Amino acid sequence: MWRSRPLASQILYGVLGILVATVSAGALLYVKLTGETLDNQYGQRALGIATTVAQMPAVRDALVSGDAGHTIQPMAEQIRRATGAAYVVVTDRTGLRYSHPNPALIGQRLEEPVAVLDGGGHTGIDNGSLGRSANARVALLGPDGAVDGQISVGILEEQVSSELMGKILWVLLYSALALAGGVGASWWLAHTIKRATFGLELSEIVALLQEREAMLHGIREGVVGLDNAGRVEVINDEACRLLGIGVAARGRRIADLLPPGRLREAMTGAGDGTDEVVLTDDFLLVVNRMPVVLAGRDAGEVITLRDRGEMEGLVRELHAVTGLTTALRAQEHEFKNRLHVLSGLLGLGEPDEAARYLAEISQESFAQGRDLRARMAPPELAALLLAKVTIAAERDVRLVVSPESHLDVPSLETRSLLTVLGNLIDNAVDAVAGGPDPRRVDVHVSDAGGEVSIVVTDTGPGVAPGALERIFTDGYSTKPAREGMRRGLGLALVRRLVHRAGGSVDVTPGPGARFAVRLPHAPVRARLERVP
Repeated sequence: MWRSRPLASQILYGVLGILVATVSAGALLYVKLTGETLDNQYGQRALGIATTVAQMPAVRDALVSGDAGHTIQPMAEQIRRATGAAYVVVTDRTGLRYSHPNPALIGQRLEEPVAVLDGGGHTGIDNGSLGRSANARVALLGPDGAVDGQISVGILEEQVSSELMGKILWVLLYSALALAGGVGASWWLAHTIKRATFGLELSEIVALLQEREAMLHGIREGVVGLDNAGRVEVINDEACRLLGIGVAARGRRIADLLPPGRLREAMTGAGDGTDEVVLTDDFLLVVNRMPVVLAGRDAGEVITLRDRGEMEGLVRELHAVTGLTTALRAQEHEFKNRLHVLSGLLGLGEPDEAARYLAEISQESFAQGRDLRARMAPPELAALLLAKVTIAAERDVRLVVSPESHLDVPSLETRSLLTVLGNLIDNAVDAVAGGPDPRRVDVHVSDAGGEVSIVVTDTGPGVAPGALERIFTDGYSTKPAREGMRRGLGLALVRRLVHRAGGSVDVTPGPGARFAVRLPHAPVRARLERVP
């Protein structure tokens, strides 16, 4: 039932319970200490009165003479009324009373033994015949210094209680004010907490936390939540993996967790925040950054990260297959024309001429393929170059593989090498396609000097001197967007693969771009094979 109550009620009742307990305990302790203090004060007051009476010569002389003139009782009563004491009792050393507020007790002995025979003074609480009182007893000394009697002075507890009640009223008033202040403070605290938690109750907060943890660590996307100051408040395991940071990132700024570069810019808000593509050493990330507004207040930002490396590779492969299909479709038309020529020659009765024409086109079709296969190993490289020649021809671009090209490393890891060469050729063909003549791309591949050398040149406008470094930044592109494929990744991917292999990429500014790539044999085999 307690957990089902609203948060404001729990806070109010909890604070009130604490206040009531503490104020009650404080009040009881105060009353106890005050009572003891008052008892001590009245005991000391009674001790002072008794000491004064014991030093009066008239009282001492009267006691020594056995109070023959009956002067002790009048003096004791006079002192009692003057000091407000409840009683002033004078006895001899045997306990025989010579004064008492109740005259009937004069001449009778005390029920308890005389306490001052040691010559000292004594205070305490006495339950005498007149009631409970703060009592003091002092020895009355004779001329020779011996104890001749006892002076007993008492102040009734009623006076102590009366003064204590006056103080208790102030204690009660203070307690009431403290409780009223506690009610107000608890209401304000409950209102503040409700506002800070957007009106959610404790059970709802617990449920949200459990759901958040389950969703946060159960999805395959990286999620990073930032507060208004840009500090990490929420981060899941996938985000830590994609960003390469530890789980101790909470409470730290993104700028302190990531090195300078495109990834940090995308995460901190330097870009537009929507589907930003960032190429890291291990992943191709798509970064989305969205502001979070709760109850009209800015609550920070949520950043999502997706690894699109595998999908992007599939898209590029699909694009290459589409290009090959287009090239094959163009060749189909050319082959149909050649078949029409053969059919016409045979129809005209010229079989020798038809055989000569067939030998000529066969020689032309397969000569280039055999030449590339003879000079290039692994064979996948020769196949790539032959396909690129066909695709370039379809776009009215002449792609020429230099006669000096030669690569004979059959054990070379091919996937990343083909990615590097294919991207460079595609960029060169795009640069010259549709431009003025001559539209030509030259490719040179060799393995001289213990390293793989790739040089791709074109007759296009080239790279501006001020953009030599920017062209390798992921996301940077001067080409128009193409549906289904992201721009600005090819050269960034090339440099990442080459650098991880321990090689280099050199660019010569225009007119006419020239890209030269050098890759050591061993790093190509050992490192590129780990690149996804």
